[in-house]
Amino acid sequence: MAKFKEKYKAIQLREKGESIKDISEALRVSKSVVSRWCRNIKLTNKQIERLHEKMMEGSYKGRMKFLENVRKARKEETIKLKEEGLKEIGKLSNRDLLIGGIAMYCSEGTTSVNAEETSFSNSDPKMVLYMLKWFKEVCEVSMDRFALQIRINKIHKNRIREIEGYWSRLTKIPSSQFTKTVLINTKSKKIYSNYNNHYGTVRVSVHKGVKIRRKIIGWIEGLLRVV
Repeated sequence: MAKFKEKYKAIQLREKGESIKDISEALRVSKSVVSRWCRNIKLTNKQIERLHEKMMEGSYKGRMKFLENVRKARKEETIKLKEEGLKEIGKLSNRDLLIGGIAMYCSEGTTSVNAEETSFSNSDPKMVLYMLKWFKEVCEVSMDRFALQIRINKIHKNRIREIEGYWSRLTKIPSSQFTKTVLINTKSKKIYSNYNNHYGTVRVSVHKGVKIRRKIIGWIEGLLRVV
């Protein structure tokens, strides 16, 4: 009797255009049984279209849920790996500071054999502060020997004073030790959302830094000796 009632209810639901899957879940009967009970029921075109839309919506929601789970897992992994990296670095020793600065100078510093200049260029404030610390503590450069020059696209020409003030406050180097800001004459096709938060690239140069540069070249060669 119970099965008859379930079959009757299944037929009623199917005639209303419900899916085999939904009927199966509602009556707690296998999909194969529901399919057999309802095999002679012909759905209208409207009902078929509704079921198709419902299936597509369910598929879309499923994809969104999957992508959200992937995003969440990626975010959690990013945080976890960042924390592991910070823990592995720990507190820097003087030698760590030396090696880190050599590697950064090797990448962003002046190393041309035809130049005697000692300078480092970057747009990342933390990189610039690290190298200032490196120059002061490792190379024993006093604050009055630094010269800063900013390079930025000409679209920022009305912000020059603001930009110079930003780098001066950050580095604690007075504007009197800044050379003239270089405006890059390149027309940008892009519109940047961070226009007011962009401060260009700054070059940190060391006055009378020839001897320092020659020692840096030796450090770099020593560092690359492992390859």
